Amino acid sequence: MIFSKSIRDTYYVYMNTVRFASVIALREDAIDEYERHHRDVWPDVLAAISESGIRNYSIYRYGTLLFSYYEYEGTDFERDIAAIDDVPACIRWNELMSTLQVSVPEAKPRKWLPLPEVFHLD
Repeated sequence: MIFSKSIRDTYYVYMNTVRFASVIALREDAIDEYERHHRDVWPDVLAAISESGIRNYSIYRYGTLLFSYYEYEGTDFERDIAAIDDVPACIRWNELMSTLQVSVPEAKPRKWLPLPEVFHLD
């Protein structure tokens, strides 16, 4: 495993796949709305995520805490992730989600707090 730092997050490289995990909270009154939106994610958002090299993307919820995990398979993470931020549907989606989410204290001024990998088994 090789430890690397990105401008956006901390990540780990293993077998040409970069794994990311992060955490954020939800407003308590926003759980149902958040889950409703994620049952029907906008097609342009899904396409932008896939085109950026993101694979195996999951979000889990425990109470009001959200845990995100995804793998990146590409050659230029910074460019590919920045491209998502330029897609109009993604901009609108992120603005909508930001009304439902609450940063965990350690994440400020960030929203999602990157988590270090402690263990991995393939």
